[in-house]
Amino acid sequence: MRAPIALVVDDAPAPRELGPVTQTDIVRFAGAGGDFNPLHHDPAAAVAAGFAGVIAMGQFQAGALAGLLSDWVGVERVRSFSVRFLSPVSISDRITLTARVVAIDEGLATIELLAAVGDRSVVSGTASVSA
Repeated sequence: MRAPIALVVDDAPAPRELGPVTQTDIVRFAGAGGDFNPLHHDPAAAVAAGFAGVIAMGQFQAGALAGLLSDWVGVERVRSFSVRFLSPVSISDRITLTARVVAIDEGLATIELLAAVGDRSVVSGTASVSA
């Protein structure tokens, strides 16, 4: 177990940049997670569904946020983690991941998480961690 870090409101790790997202990234994630929805690998299916092309699965961004969080505070301190999918991620998008402590109460820190492509939020999340 790593040494505990003292968290205070407004603490944040350095933002993490991912991308540009490639079709290979999407296919690798699909293979690891078993998500073979055609929206993630078939351009015609994605266009028929109203997208410009294939999109990354939301869990791709959610997993990246979980990695940012656990690298920062340690996975052993995470008590809850939830996300909300807001907007699709396409091939060639560059994703910025951020996290910030917004509250501390009774030994638990509440952390807001965000994955964004430019000014567009693609996944938001909240985590509780031991403070």
